[in-house]
Amino acid sequence: GVFPGLPRGGLYTIIMAAAASAAADGAEQPGMEAEAQELALGCGREGGSPAAGRSPESEELRDLPPASVSNGSDAESGQELVELKVIWNKNKYDVKFCLDSTGAELKQKIHSLTGLPPAMQKVMFKGLLPEEKTLREIKVTNGAKIMVVGSTINDVLAVNTPKEASQQEVKAEENKKEPLCRQKQHRKVLDKGKPDDVMPSVKGVQERLPTVPLSGMYNKSGGKVRLTFKLEQDQLWIGTKERTEKLPMGSIKNVVSEPIEGHEDYHMMAFQLGPTEASYYWVYWVPTQYVDAIKDTVLGKWQYF
Repeated sequence: GVFPGLPRGGLYTIIMAAAASAAADGAEQPGMEAEAQELALGCGREGGSPAAGRSPESEELRDLPPASVSNGSDAESGQELVELKVIWNKNKYDVKFCLDSTGAELKQKIHSLTGLPPAMQKVMFKGLLPEEKTLREIKVTNGAKIMVVGSTINDVLAVNTPKEASQQEVKAEENKKEPLCRQKQHRKVLDKGKPDDVMPSVKGVQERLPTVPLSGMYNKSGGKVRLTFKLEQDQLWIGTKERTEKLPMGSIKNVVSEPIEGHEDYHMMAFQLGPTEASYYWVYWVPTQYVDAIKDTVLGKWQYF
């Protein structure tokens, strides 16, 4: 009698319908949370590419911690998650990521964690991680270690400028501290003293190369050595008691020299015969007046005829 014209039982039906509607509204909340979890983990909604359909809002949501996911999968879409340990530059990151995401998408995730651009990342999992394959395809499992190698642009700039300069300064400082003639490998030759037949030296004068071989010098094994400059053949002949090495001038990469401490009118000199310092051929007790002429002749600055 309260609602005229309403059939018997009609009020009960309205009340029950309203209750069902309220329950349905409340049930939407877990679904929304699940959707946020999917986005936080970079998973796709409907089996397509996990990267498809993302919006700026979803990028923010993607970085939310997946704390409420307990069973390693997304209940609504069936996407499986895998727990990874990403290791870069002595830092470790625990990451949950979709098993059906690609290597390229994992690189994007690593970028968000480390600031290391994908193009500068070398990602390793049983070899180099393929960008086009999914983590499932390359058999990534829970607890897998993902090694990342690479430097940020700032790191590269920091290494290439001040550090290099400081290393050069340190090296120069070390060279100042210990002259070559004090180093052990050279001391064992120099401690033998000046050879009896050493050529006379003239201080403060630069002379042309003599027409006769430079003789009366030692090599690194303490044996006698002579240098003959065959200018017409563009060769340097290094002669010992055992044999004579005939070297094209162009094959000698560099010539270094340093005065012998206590005997500054004589130098120790090295001819670089290969790509590194290990290929130096050392000659001791070179008269100082010939040092510049030897360097200029061997390195081709000018010729003496």
